[in-house]
Amino acid sequence: MITRQRLAAGACALLAALTAGFALPAGAVADETAEQAAPKVELVLDVSGSMRAKDIDGGSRMAAAKQAFNEVLDATPEEVRLGIRTLGANYRGNDRQTGCKDTEQLYPVGPLDRTEAKTAVATLAPTGWTPIGPALRKAAGDLNGGDGSRRIVLISDGEDTCQPLDPCEVAREIAAQGIGLTIDTLGLVPDAKTRDQLSCIADATGGTYTSVQHKEELSDRVGQLVERAADPVVTPVAVDGAEGCAKAPTLKSGLYTDREEFGQHRWYRVDVEPGQELRASVSVAADRAVAPDYGVLLRAVTVHGREIVRGEAAGNGRTDAVSTGLRYPKAESDDEDAAAEVVCLQVSHSFAAASGVKTTPGMPLELTVDVVDGPDQAGDVAAFGLGRGWWLLGALVLTGFLAGVLWGWVSRWRLAVWRTN
Repeated sequence: MITRQRLAAGACALLAALTAGFALPAGAVADETAEQAAPKVELVLDVSGSMRAKDIDGGSRMAAAKQAFNEVLDATPEEVRLGIRTLGANYRGNDRQTGCKDTEQLYPVGPLDRTEAKTAVATLAPTGWTPIGPALRKAAGDLNGGDGSRRIVLISDGEDTCQPLDPCEVAREIAAQGIGLTIDTLGLVPDAKTRDQLSCIADATGGTYTSVQHKEELSDRVGQLVERAADPVVTPVAVDGAEGCAKAPTLKSGLYTDREEFGQHRWYRVDVEPGQELRASVSVAADRAVAPDYGVLLRAVTVHGREIVRGEAAGNGRTDAVSTGLRYPKAESDDEDAAAEVVCLQVSHSFAAASGVKTTPGMPLELTVDVVDGPDQAGDVAAFGLGRGWWLLGALVLTGFLAGVLWGWVSRWRLAVWRTN
């Protein structure tokens, strides 16, 4: 009995010694209170002939839109630079080429004169075509310049009538520019095709889609989106990853956005000083119809190709985004002049495009890089070396060896006692 108790106590002590090295550290809080540039919003309103339909609370769709605009203009925060663009507001004819150019800026993006903006909205009357794609391209140009957040709020009641210029592809092109522009869409009493198209536009830029059936819903939702633009945000920096580590761009701590083709790998470099810890995460968004099985891999490797640590995630079924992350601590050095270690980050995903879906531009990815002071506690999971597999392997081998020696000694002792008895 005494022998069994001693064995149990030794095993518990050994287990405690091992698990002590895996305790998680307290999270660090980053100070992100930097002053934000003025946010920009452009309301893009469909003024095509179908806006005459009287199916929103007994009034026309155009009347509901005008009321919503007036209420939103009254409530727009002072710091927001707001503009208004129309599509289908001027040309009444049947010439497709002319009708698909019918988009104009009704009120320029800038400090808001509420009276002037309301007067401009009051002149609108349902007229012509529905050139959503051209209007989005122009609106993106209206919002160029500056570092603040940029948002397009598109209100429409029908599909784009200017194919083959697919507005969903236009939205992907805008997202691929890496200018941090979000497109939110609202469908007025939408049918299935309109809902699918507006949803695709919003998904391509990380925006939202809302179906609207009543005037109050329209006013509330547009107001929410304009106010949201005034919230402090971190705008991702566009970066072009390389096909290998040698030519990869060197990143500092921050938020980055890129595009990755199907079957492609993207590489980035980060300098990690002795005593620092690299924390990185990546998210890949499914901005189009993809196969049901998918995954994303983030690897940290040395410049010589040896893997240091990896993070991976996988799933199946429908998803909007899949994310993973990793941590890598660089040990302190006794040499004060020790150089920083170049860590190569590799991003890859296993999304596959559904049949008939365009594969360009690539899937949007967002990469977060944070280089912080390394953990002080030796028991920290990263400091213990869980990220570097050979440390863990060495600890397990040593543990197994000591356990074998202990078990052999106990077995011989018990055999000797048995023979004596």
